[in-house]
Amino acid sequence: MKISVITVVYNRANTIEKAIQSVIAQDYHDIEYVVVDGGSTDGTLTVINNYIDHIHQYISDKDDGMYDALNKGIKLATGDIIGVLHADDWFASHHIISKIAKEFEQNHQLDAVYGDIAFIKENDPNKVVRYYSSSVFKPALLTWGFIPAHPTFFCKRKCFEKFGYYKTDFDIAADYELLLRFFKVHNIQAKYLPVRVTNMNLGGKSTSGIRSTVKINQEILKACRQNNIRSNYLKLYARYFFKIKEYFSKKI
Repeated sequence: MKISVITVVYNRANTIEKAIQSVIAQDYHDIEYVVVDGGSTDGTLTVINNYIDHIHQYISDKDDGMYDALNKGIKLATGDIIGVLHADDWFASHHIISKIAKEFEQNHQLDAVYGDIAFIKENDPNKVVRYYSSSVFKPALLTWGFIPAHPTFFCKRKCFEKFGYYKTDFDIAADYELLLRFFKVHNIQAKYLPVRVTNMNLGGKSTSGIRSTVKINQEILKACRQNNIRSNYLKLYARYFFKIKEYFSKKI
């Protein structure tokens, strides 16, 4: 079973190497690594070229944002399963892809697998600031704005081909919209894997302040309306009371 890992990157010379190395270090034998660069100018391409023998599909060209780049990567990928590793992130151990593959091999009815994510303090890779366990996720919670940790989501390629790709009219919540569509509209079969899959550096688009909080909730409500699913701002903002506990759950 081939698993495609997609990294999209733009001007991340300081972090992309760690992401690449965490893919190379995986002990699973059949990984296709896809890198989509948006035309970096800061030295990112030099880092990528240092590892070009480990990258199976690679393009460097201007895109219309992260979600457009992800769609390019998915369409390039030839694996049975597709997962995303952002340029600021890295896999939590050398065995992650093996564990994910095992779940799909044991249950052919599965469409997707997802796990946990740790948010790491910048410049201190051993400091877990926040830990999100996707064990709390249920599809019914999507209308409250809850999703499984998207950077841990591995899905069969055929789901994208059948149900569609990331919508590029979203700036910050196309991942939410896609998961809402897959889980609530098309009822994909997914399983939670009780493992820390990914480490994420704090400071991404969806974790960077009040403005991004307001915008992401606006886009979540937009996604619900596009998919004929009812929600409201009261429900969406209420979830932040539950998210507080993530700062007190720092699993290893």
